[in-house]
Amino acid sequence: MAKIRASVIGAGWYAAQNHIPALARRSDVILDGVSRLGQEELSKVKEHFGFAFASEDFQEVLSRRPDVVIVASPHHLHYQHARAAITSGAHVLCEKPMTLDVGEAWDLVALAKGHGRHLLVAHGYNYLPQVDHLTLKIAEGAIGTIEHAAVSFISATRDVFEGQAGLRQWESSLFRPDRSTWQDPGKGGGFAYGQLSHALSLLFLLTGLAPTKIGGSTFGRDGIDLANAASLCLSNSAVAAIAGAAAMPQGNRALMRIYLAGSEGVIAAEFDRDFCEIRQVSGEVERLNLSDGDWAYRCDGPVDALVDLARNAGTNLSTSINGAQTVATIAALLQSSRQDGQVQTIRAHL
Repeated sequence: MAKIRASVIGAGWYAAQNHIPALARRSDVILDGVSRLGQEELSKVKEHFGFAFASEDFQEVLSRRPDVVIVASPHHLHYQHARAAITSGAHVLCEKPMTLDVGEAWDLVALAKGHGRHLLVAHGYNYLPQVDHLTLKIAEGAIGTIEHAAVSFISATRDVFEGQAGLRQWESSLFRPDRSTWQDPGKGGGFAYGQLSHALSLLFLLTGLAPTKIGGSTFGRDGIDLANAASLCLSNSAVAAIAGAAAMPQGNRALMRIYLAGSEGVIAAEFDRDFCEIRQVSGEVERLNLSDGDWAYRCDGPVDALVDLARNAGTNLSTSINGAQTVATIAALLQSSRQDGQVQTIRAHL
């Protein structure tokens, strides 16, 4: 079996911490090319992981025609890099947020479809154990027609979005993140793009519903949002309450909880507790078989899915459409906040 040739554009902190090790542990993958700015850092990552080729020019990496490409560059560069990778013929995993511009997000959806390439977004929650099973149960009508959702996500990321301390885990990382990626509102800094994106992607996956309009507010400092709250309408007229904050103390799991109310029952999915229960109006109660730590966040799932899909196997649980809908929702939420909560229409389709 021929090996999959993989390249990485934007080999910074998280790529070195998660994506590249996830590729490297697979026996069916060759680490072909890597790109990032900074010759010293580039040489470091090339030698540390054993890439065959390295260049500060991402086009030189793509000219080698890799089978798969991971785009993990700063948020505002995702569109440029993902577009080039798809055009080169690669299947692509793009870090979240997929883009910062709604039109660019939908352009990538169309481009991937036109080139017959898989495009995934790095939403790791979507790939945790039993999430695909829960999604199928909901699609099969486990709680009937979804009428309401409540989503709460509180993560240990305050030190990412303000100040200079960062996360303690960075001290043992190969690289430290560039503060401008997370603390510059013009480059997608802030909780909404950096974290709430996970919760929205998971909501859209589980329900199979598209967002239609939103009204919301943010709390922040120096132009960076640290907390968000919104009322969201979905494509079947269901209503959702969305909230999140960068407030969990470091060293603790993020509090991710999604509650779904339908015409035939209720689902409580509490990711921070590895707990999920389906209560039906018939009186039946089902609990998913989850072990301690099953729902603790990790992001190897999207990497494995990328490689598997390149082999005509696997499942894309974080599609480009899901990613574009997430971007569109966040952009509308932030616009609503700037306009004192005025409801915004969400561009949820091509």
